[in-house]
Amino acid sequence: MLFDRSQLMRGTLEGCILKIISRETTYGYEIIEYLRGSGFRDVSEGTIYPLLLRLEKQNIISSELRSSPLGPKRKYYTITDYGRQYLNEFTDCWINLNTAAAEIIVKEAPHVEQRVEDGSVKT
Repeated sequence: MLFDRSQLMRGTLEGCILKIISRETTYGYEIIEYLRGSGFRDVSEGTIYPLLLRLEKQNIISSELRSSPLGPKRKYYTITDYGRQYLNEFTDCWINLNTAAAEIIVKEAPHVEQRVEDGSVKT
């Protein structure tokens, strides 16, 4: 692959992780499984756990160890008030950036299929 997806993925994953955690307190493996089920098939623990650690160090999320019925304690993550503000700003920025990029990329790339809201595809 010629295009290095890592930087684009990192920023996108950060926002997606925050959105997942904002819905409910959860733990790392559950986040990974949710991401994979949503189309991030190549996401790995080596990508997610460092992001979670960085978000925690920035006070965007917090964590606590809780007992697990299946073995050792798990680290559960919760979004902070600061994290909710951060997520709102990320969401606004993501929507604006995505809209602007799609305007250019989809219009000027005839080989790219354009998905519309009802799920149909325009070419």
